[in-house]
Amino acid sequence: MNALAKPATFAPDARRRRLIALAHVAKKDLFGDDDDSYRAVLRRATGRLSTKDCTAQELERLAAEFRRLGFSSQAKPRKPGTPVRADHAVARKARVLWISLAHLCAIDIDPQAAIRDDKALEHFATRQLKCQRLQWARQSEADKLIEALKAMAERHGWSQSDSLTPGRKMSKDQYVHALKVGLCQAILVKLKRAGIAAEGWSLAEAAFRLCGIEADDLRFTTQEYEHVAAALGRHLRAHGGRGAFDPVNAPVKP
Repeated sequence: MNALAKPATFAPDARRRRLIALAHVAKKDLFGDDDDSYRAVLRRATGRLSTKDCTAQELERLAAEFRRLGFSSQAKPRKPGTPVRADHAVARKARVLWISLAHLCAIDIDPQAAIRDDKALEHFATRQLKCQRLQWARQSEADKLIEALKAMAERHGWSQSDSLTPGRKMSKDQYVHALKVGLCQAILVKLKRAGIAAEGWSLAEAAFRLCGIEADDLRFTTQEYEHVAAALGRHLRAHGGRGAFDPVNAPVKP
């Protein structure tokens, strides 16, 4: 994988400023608080990790990718009564888990739909919490939602453990990285069960053979693992992923 291009300095440019502003609007519209998914798209389209380091041409490519994902720069006024996305910490954590579960095909929903709005997540949260809106849930209640999502992840082979050894826990950064790796590995298991990936393929080999993603020294960064999970998840879903919505320990349905 090629190294990211070095940051550049730019003269004042009204076109670049407009495109950067557009990117910020698109980020909020398409990804909400899911910064990892936004940066995966940014890196895929431009090879950069920040819009401030992008040329105008790179920003044009980014804008085209946002349009492909469903973003429109035309103002869309909120309909009366349309709920605002829940914005407390538990809701943000639940949203990231929900999108990851969509990549894993643990829930039967397109990940892009999960990124764009919370309709399905809100419906799931209502059943779990007996609360009409996630935004209104008490912290103690909302934690039950996180535990339910983690339990679903575990059933589908995605470990949520934060333990390094008995009695020793990972740091926050270590835990986030481990979760991304574990998500990719769980998707790979499903790809193998579905006959899409060969049994002997490593994660790096599957990412390259199925999605054209190449790793440096057969390893990915934390942000790159997010990109790999989305790409492998799309591949699993696009190919039907026989048994994809079943937990990994359940028999594959004919």
